[in-house]
Amino acid sequence: METNRESTNLRELVYIRRRPIIGRSTRAVSSRIVNSKSNIRQSLANNVAQDSKSCDFVCYSDSEDEEDLEKSIDISCSFVHCNQNRQLGLNRKFQHMQMSSEYATRHILSNSMMREYEITIGNMNKVFSSQWLSHKQVLFGTKCNKLMVLDVTTKRIDQIPSLESREGSRPLLAERGVNSIEINPSKTLITTGASNSNDVAVYRLPTLDPVVVGGRGHQDWIFDQTWIDDQFFVSGSRDGSISLWRVTDEMLAEMAAADLPKYSYMEPLLTKACKQADKVRALCYNNRTQEIAVISPNHYIHCWNALNMKQIMSKKLPHQQENCCLSVDEDCQMYAVGSKSHTDLLDSRSLQSIRKIPSRNGGCGIRSVSFKGNILTIGTGTGLILFWDLRANKFLESTINSNRVAQLKAGRGWVKRDDSFLERYEGSKYMPAIYTQCYDSSGTRLFAAGGPLQNSQMGNYVGLFQ
Repeated sequence: METNRESTNLRELVYIRRRPIIGRSTRAVSSRIVNSKSNIRQSLANNVAQDSKSCDFVCYSDSEDEEDLEKSIDISCSFVHCNQNRQLGLNRKFQHMQMSSEYATRHILSNSMMREYEITIGNMNKVFSSQWLSHKQVLFGTKCNKLMVLDVTTKRIDQIPSLESREGSRPLLAERGVNSIEINPSKTLITTGASNSNDVAVYRLPTLDPVVVGGRGHQDWIFDQTWIDDQFFVSGSRDGSISLWRVTDEMLAEMAAADLPKYSYMEPLLTKACKQADKVRALCYNNRTQEIAVISPNHYIHCWNALNMKQIMSKKLPHQQENCCLSVDEDCQMYAVGSKSHTDLLDSRSLQSIRKIPSRNGGCGIRSVSFKGNILTIGTGTGLILFWDLRANKFLESTINSNRVAQLKAGRGWVKRDDSFLERYEGSKYMPAIYTQCYDSSGTRLFAAGGPLQNSQMGNYVGLFQ
């Protein structure tokens, strides 16, 4: 039986460092070692059966060293040990315990415990991006170029002023909006779009004070951005280029020393065209390989070295239509790419296809993807949010009804009912597309937002599942 690439290096849900309380040392073994040991034994048995006719060549496995490794491991991945630790109060200092928030997410989803709380935001047009700022605040950006902060407890919405670009900036042909919101690793800075959708804007967290506006890097709308570290970030544009930016300590000191909120201007360190790309639709940074992955609408995925900003390779994607969203799982070393009819899992080392996940509603379009532990969350163009279980290699099943998969269904939101809308949806039901979705730090709340799938149709949807 072949081992699936996506089933390797999967995360455990709980880790406990076991220490003896009384008497001799107590040891626990990680389930990964147990599984690997059993696999080795099985493969050895198969080899013996195949080579029974000839013993001219014998290969010995290093599995004999597993005994020594087993004795040195004091990590447990058992929830029984987790509960015992909590009951005895050993999880505070004596026996360090770490539980993944994915366990709560998986339990809530499979038991259909999440309920939708739809939030009204007026006549804003399409929510394209979002990020949790804290346990009670979500920042989201709209197509009408508004940057909003939502308090999920009081449902209050406040607008953050967009930063104006430098004078003489290239005028826009049309308004595109805030396509991306990204937080740096230390959660001290956030980058998004400026009032001119060709430029970037950086704010300081948690106060959202303006820091700097970056211009003269792109000649068209910025579709996506990603942080490399706490100072450097990369942006990708519809003009087919990517730009490298840096927020220096001097910029932050100048902003902090000012009596009134003020921001400076900067230009990119470099701008390069992405070969074989007509447009840069989405990008993400893989910290483990120190590479930047870029997808373009002409069904290509491109790989860049983040250290020298040189393009390494380009490869055609498995599906050709509407490749528009991208996410990375650094632990499992895979990318998820959403297209019109499938979500493709790619090996980040070779860009080879691992698995093609079909959409449950054919042709509805995949509009957002994100990893939460071993769960891949998929936002569709028909208001459904699906969950792919990377461990079981299938959609997450519902424990309430074994014949159904776990899924969330968005409400209708607000839509402008003009003549084009009435003609398009005459005799059919309208559902918004999920352009963005993100979990809070606990994994028990999911913010999802979007709007009409058609580009010319105005509308919005904002919902909180908890």
